[in-house]
Amino acid sequence: MNPIALIDKYCGGNDPLRHVLLTHSQKVADMALRIARKHPELNLDLDFVYEAAMLHDIGIVMTDAPSIHCMGTEHYLRHGWLGGDILRKEGLPQHARVAERHTGTGLTAKSIVEQELPLPPMDLVPESLEEQLICYADKFYSKTNLEKEKTYEKARRSLLRFGEDGLAVFDRWYALFGV
Repeated sequence: MNPIALIDKYCGGNDPLRHVLLTHSQKVADMALRIARKHPELNLDLDFVYEAAMLHDIGIVMTDAPSIHCMGTEHYLRHGWLGGDILRKEGLPQHARVAERHTGTGLTAKSIVEQELPLPPMDLVPESLEEQLICYADKFYSKTNLEKEKTYEKARRSLLRFGEDGLAVFDRWYALFGV
């Protein structure tokens, strides 16, 4: 499977969006693979980690986020869910799980309902180690400052809006994966 060909298919000639999506995704994939190789004891599927990390944000193509060249109509918070839908239609159900579960450190049905988020009321929390690793690596990179890797402290601080539960999950991932 060629994730770049799939990105090209969905970027629809929007070269600035393609650049943002490819640059961000490649950085996430590089970090996830670097961590996975440092932890052979976790027996992670490296091919899957690369592919899923490259495709985790494909749903941004459907969102309205002009600052990162997304000219769709959907709320940006839905990009993971939308990406999951795209990837399922492409016959990639495991990749879809990564896309739909990478927001924050994952979202519970309870938090979706309590915060009135524009998502279905269901648990969208990373479960497999590969899902967790990609979600973790994603927190070190933004799509607005493509060249800069966040420090652990800055990545952790960016999760404050998701509450203490998200911080506890991130801290567990740090203990498991490091940086």
